[in-house]
Order: sequence, then C-alpha cells, then structure tokens
Amino acid sequence: MEDTICAVATPVGIGGISIIRVSGESSIEIVNKIFKGKDLSKVASHTISYGFIVDNEEKIDEVLVSVMRSPKTYTTENTVEINTHGGTSTVNKVIEILIENGVRLAEPGEFTKRAFLNGRIDLLEAKAVSDLIMAKTENARKISMNSLTGTLTDLLNKIKQDILEIEAKIEVNIDYPEYDDIENMTKTNILPVLKSISQKFNKIITESKNSKIITNGINIALIGKPNVGKSSLLNALLEENKAIVTNIEGTTRDSVEGQIVLNGFLINFIDTAGIRKTTDIVEKIGTKKSLEIAENADLIILVLNGNEKLTKEDTFILSKIKNKKHIVFINKDDLESKNDYKGKHITGNTVNKNGLNDLKSEILHIFSLDSISEKDYTYMTNASDVANIKLAKKSIDNAINTLEDGLDPDLVLIDLKETRKKIGLILGDNISEDLINEMFSKFCLGK
Repeated sequence: MEDTICAVATPVGIGGISIIRVSGESSIEIVNKIFKGKDLSKVASHTISYGFIVDNEEKIDEVLVSVMRSPKTYTTENTVEINTHGGTSTVNKVIEILIENGVRLAEPGEFTKRAFLNGRIDLLEAKAVSDLIMAKTENARKISMNSLTGTLTDLLNKIKQDILEIEAKIEVNIDYPEYDDIENMTKTNILPVLKSISQKFNKIITESKNSKIITNGINIALIGKPNVGKSSLLNALLEENKAIVTNIEGTTRDSVEGQIVLNGFLINFIDTAGIRKTTDIVEKIGTKKSLEIAENADLIILVLNGNEKLTKEDTFILSKIKNKKHIVFINKDDLESKNDYKGKHITGNTVNKNGLNDLKSEILHIFSLDSISEKDYTYMTNASDVANIKLAKKSIDNAINTLEDGLDPDLVLIDLKETRKKIGLILGDNISEDLINEMFSKFCLGK
C-alpha cells in the first residue's frame, strides 16, 4: 500500500460535479504538481482550495481541491479530492495526468480495503459501507449505518472481552491456586455470564432472519391463468403502466418486474405469463418460467377472475402453491360475481383499485413487517457472519452444558476460545489475504 491510487468517486457521466479521489503518502505532493493555485503542501488539513488542473501550461479544468492529511482521513492516508466539472472527457483527462505523474488507478473497493488494513474500520464495518451504497430503502440504510458506526462491533467486542476475562481467571485459578486475591471461577459466577452471551447471540440470529427482507426486499410473484388481470394488477400496485395490458389471452409472454416501497420495505412484484395448456411454443416456455418464478418467490399472489367460476387451470395452480406462502386475489369485483372459490381470499379490481390496500395490508401481516420496523437495527446481513454467530452460540451453549453437568470450569476453555475465534472471523481479526481481496473486489470503483 505504498503507492498512491486514484479513482472517480462519483457516477461517471455528464453532471455538475465529479470527484476524483487520490489516496497515498504522495497524494498531496503529486496533485500539487498539476494544480495551479495555492501551494497544497502548505495548506491546512481539511481545507478546500480553488484553482486549475494544468497539463504543462494548458488549463484542463477549473476545480476545487480538498486536502486531508493523515491520519484523519477515510483511508488514514494523505487524501486529496479533486472536484471537477462533471464530464467524461474532463474526468478522463485529469486521471490521465495523475497517472502520468505516478498515480495508479485504484482497484474496486481499494479505498475501503486500505481503511480496513490500516485499522480505521473492522470487517463488519467495511461490509456496511457496501451495504449503505446499495441501500434502496430507509430501513436498509439504518441497518447499514448502525453497522458502519460500530453498534454491532461494540456489542461483539464486549462479548469477546467478557469471554476473555473468564478465560483469564480460570487459567489463573489453574496455574496459581494459592492466590487468594483472584476470584475463584465456579459454575455459580460463570453460568450467568455465559447464558447472557447466549441470549445476545440468539437475539442477533433471530433478528438477522429479517435482514434479507430489509436489505433485498420481498419477491412477490403474480401468477394465474391468462387474462385474469395480473398485468393490470401490477400496474395498479406500481401506479404506472409497466406491463402491456390487452384483452387478448397470452399477451404477457415473459416476466415483467416492478418495485414499490411499503412501510419502508422494498417489494419486488413479478408479473408472469399466464399458466394454461397451450400448443404455442413461446407460451409454453412462458408457462414453465412462471411456475419456476412462483417456486422461488417469497410470496405468491394468485389472481383469479371474479367474473367466472373456477377452471381446471385455476385448480391446477392452486394445487401447485398450496404449500407456499400465498394470497388469493379475486379480481374484477366490479363485474358480476361468479367465482365459487371458498378459501381465504381478498376481492378487488384494478379499475377503481378496490381491495389493493387490503392486499398490501396482508403482505405486511404475512411478513410481520410492522413488528420488524419497530425493532432496533442490530442485524447481520452477511450469510457467512450469521453462520459464524450460530457457531459461536453453539460453542457457548456447549460450555453452558458442561457446567450444568457439574464438570470443572477449566473444561469450558476450549469452547470459550472457539467462541472468540468465530467473533474474530466476523470482525476480521484473522482473515486471509485472498478473502480480503475477494470481498473488496465486489465494491464499486472509487470506494
């Protein structure tokens, strides 16, 4: 990490401003060579200077340059941010000049990687940076910010410290039994601490089951036979004409997707091709794909035609989804009612949007979204982190069982060390270079 790196930290394209970030020990010195204005080597840290980026005597762009000196920067290195006018040609030219003066183009996520390797953030906080960038809802933003500001890190570090203190006292009891001023570690004073830790792990695991819903949203498939109003329902829910609607059966040949935010949660609606027996090759493919989408969806909304009795196609689809989370929506209640479906359902139509609020309320109820939004935001969003927390809890529970079986406290040392090891994997205490490179390669360029 001795070299100086640069990248565009804003979306590439035409815009008012683009920011080029430069980080490394020589960043101020190098930018100063191509900057016509104040001497950047003499300006105070965290100040902005007006001037021009120049290539020899040619003025390339009128800019504002922010100088931030180590260690109080994102990477803890000397950092310079060049605010240029937003334009692909201008930005590329400035980067070209920087490279000519010894700067290297940064790899994806390399700024955050340096922040991690330099000890400014831990692995959990580094992952939160990526999550924050990708957050599409307010709830997802809150989770990311809680992780980024160290809420979960502080909790895990406190648990790790509590375990370490128990280990140290047990080992002192073993090695120096004659010391009277060291607390004697017994089942009575160890068990309450371990049970408290187990409860904290359990809370993280339980709440993290909702992390997928909060960060990625809920995938809801709209299925049904042709011409029951699936596309019209999609358009009504999205409040835009996303899908083509006609009275011709089989209009939708492929899936059409759209998103809304419901109570702070992202809902991904997928309108599918009508399911029926057909000789049309394209429609057959669409039917097969509809069933596959339904199988992988978090929730299915089966749309039935309220203006006709159940058909063989309806009965077939009902049999396919009976063991999946689903809602039956009987559409077209503005017409004469003929549908004879007797199960739980919601009725409505897409003309005056009757029943749509009931449909949204049922979605909230099925996923308990109201209760999720009232909880704190100490969630884990990464599957490997959740897996390690589960393993950590298993080790703690093993230690609890050992003590409750009346065995000596020194026999829990192995489980306690294993628990700390799993927490360390989450925080990045001992992580291989390959894993570091793989993780940060998924970040966007400039971050």
